[in-house]
Amino acid sequence: MVVISEKLLLARNYEGENKKFIGEESRPKFHFSPCVGWTNDPNGFSYYNGEYHLFYQSNPYDTVWDSMHWGHASSKNLLQWDYLPAAMAPDEPYDSDGCFSGSALSLPGGKHLLMYTGVCGDLQTQCIAMGDGKDYEKYERNPVLDGGSLPAGMSRNDFRDPKIWREEDGCYYCVAGSRWEEKEAGRGGLGAILLYKSPDGFSWNFESVLVENDGRFGKMWECPDFFALDKKHVLLCSPQDMLPEGLEYHNGNGTLCLIGEFDRDKKKFLFEKHQAVDYGIDFYAPQTMIAPDGRRIMIAWMQNWDTCDRSGCKDKKWFGQMTLPRELSIRNGRLYQQPVSELMDFYSNCVEYRDIVFSGERELAGIEGRMIDMELSVRVKDNAEPFKEFAVRFAQDNRYRTVLSYRRYDSVLNLDRKFSGSRRAFLHQRDCLVTEKDGKLKLRIILDRFSVEVFINDGEQVMTATIMTDSAAKGISFFAEGEVVMDVTKYDLF
Repeated sequence: MVVISEKLLLARNYEGENKKFIGEESRPKFHFSPCVGWTNDPNGFSYYNGEYHLFYQSNPYDTVWDSMHWGHASSKNLLQWDYLPAAMAPDEPYDSDGCFSGSALSLPGGKHLLMYTGVCGDLQTQCIAMGDGKDYEKYERNPVLDGGSLPAGMSRNDFRDPKIWREEDGCYYCVAGSRWEEKEAGRGGLGAILLYKSPDGFSWNFESVLVENDGRFGKMWECPDFFALDKKHVLLCSPQDMLPEGLEYHNGNGTLCLIGEFDRDKKKFLFEKHQAVDYGIDFYAPQTMIAPDGRRIMIAWMQNWDTCDRSGCKDKKWFGQMTLPRELSIRNGRLYQQPVSELMDFYSNCVEYRDIVFSGERELAGIEGRMIDMELSVRVKDNAEPFKEFAVRFAQDNRYRTVLSYRRYDSVLNLDRKFSGSRRAFLHQRDCLVTEKDGKLKLRIILDRFSVEVFINDGEQVMTATIMTDSAAKGISFFAEGEVVMDVTKYDLF
């Protein structure tokens, strides 16, 4: 029998007493939001005992970052989540200042294993807990990885976010983020991804510095995930303090996808291609899992650290949400993303138009809504001058709107939410360099009550942003400078 600590019981009771005050209309409909209070990184995204499980960094007591617990939810379809009692609280000496991010998997004996970062003062260590899908007990020999598990010159203060998996040989592996100490000449402060191995998931040994930052991609690398996909290996991570490279990366905290080969003999990852994971405003700390049917599915925190304490949600009982789960693939040396196919099970009220030719402003009967999946295709009219710009405006009324615009003359897609209702002068726009395919630009725009996700050219790129416009603003309109030929298909969701 699992003994529930007083601190965890307090968090569970608080969740139960306060979630009833959050009305359904004040939450996203099909994007995960915390039971109550704050959330940031998704944790422990896994399939266990016939259900998907999602844990999440949680401060149940306020809508700001503090006192990191692990919240918990489960789902049959990745879109409708049931809240479960909080899984972990910072209630041990080694995690007294927070149960930070980590991952999960199923053990052969039937238990659910959680691996996470425990924080005590400035020290970060890796710890484990086991449970049955509801209650979890921390391992009596925690931490399983500490400062003695680090290579010489690596920081004990930035050592976090273990991602665990099991290989076909039965051995367990995990990657964790760390950084070199400032005193390390030539690489001081730069991030590295460390690889560890275990025969049973409990006893761990250092294997290698899997890959390290040479200074091109920010500094510390957080939230690593390493996996095989379509005959390649992929490393996802979230670098801090990025510098922009044209439109490929943005300043600040960003996301990075490295695609290449894993040299198993040398235990090194040799990357060949690099790209941003998401080109929008709000996306961080992605984590993946393997679904029972073999799909590699990713979810991420749909927020931006530079704006998360000023985005107008402090009057709500919750803050933070997750992206749609996305199916991943490698095509033409790039990471492609598509919304999980389960989304189509919630389609209704299809409205479709083909070969609409227009310039200037245009609205279409039946094309509106705030919980929709809408596909657009735009192209130049035959024997006509190429259009200069195309735009779609959504979450719109006579006061508010968010705009997605395509400047064809420089191949830039711009997402702009400055008129979405924000009263603060923080980040409102992102640009993404895109390429037409067969003379067309394809856009798939998924709206929920408080967000937009734009999948470009069948998922070659994605732009994500939160929007806090009142959900009564449902209008959608189109604009073109020059003649455009447009196809539109819209489904209502849920």
